[in-house]
Amino acid sequence: MSFFNKILASVGIGAAQIDTRLEKSSYYPGEEVSGIVYIRGGNVEQKVDRIYLKVMTEYIRERDDSKFTESCVLAKVSITDSLLVKAGDELEIPFSFPLPLETPLTLSRQRVWVHTGLDIENAIDPKDYDYIEVTPGPEAAVIFDAASELGFQFKTASCEYHSRLGRGVPFVQEIEFYPGREYASRMRELELILYPQRDGISVLVEVDRKGSGVAGWLERSLDMDERHSWLTLSSADLQEGPSRVAELLDQVIQRSIR
Repeated sequence: MSFFNKILASVGIGAAQIDTRLEKSSYYPGEEVSGIVYIRGGNVEQKVDRIYLKVMTEYIRERDDSKFTESCVLAKVSITDSLLVKAGDELEIPFSFPLPLETPLTLSRQRVWVHTGLDIENAIDPKDYDYIEVTPGPEAAVIFDAASELGFQFKTASCEYHSRLGRGVPFVQEIEFYPGREYASRMRELELILYPQRDGISVLVEVDRKGSGVAGWLERSLDMDERHSWLTLSSADLQEGPSRVAELLDQVIQRSIR
């Protein structure tokens, strides 16, 4: 009987099962992710080579005038070496790891999930998927509040392939805002790309300017209506609060729309 149980387990019938339970469902980049992996043994004893967690997301890539979605592994964490899971066993394995700083915010239906897997030789590996919400951390929240103080309103966000601007990952998250009344006559859109650091945040600021007449048409045709600037905010800058950051962001914007 055990022989046939082993055959069935190799194709996933009566095999070990896993269920990852996160401490909570919402995190910010750099925050510690904690939880427990529950393993329930199947009908037969199975050797697990390792248990791992992957933090994953997806981004849009364009090729030959077509857009398609690709998955990206932001981090892979092994939480245990090999172990023997006996039939009917119930195991609990705690884990904790920092959410990568490159993790995008789950704005505009951006998906981020934790993929749990067991490596079992000669068998279909059990898997588990847990989607999480990723919100701005305390420092990033100051930047969003600063943009709001300047009258900007959130428009949309997307993760786009960019091998040069992506730092450690093949994409960047572009966060777009509608301009407030003060800027509406001179720009169409504000775009921010945030690069969290251990001591502050670097921000790539893109201003989509409004031009008039033939000169404005020519700039738009040649993609010359976009201005890119870097804004480096230290932890000290961010601790001064949204008003100080709004002042620094406004300086960058004003230089771009002159």
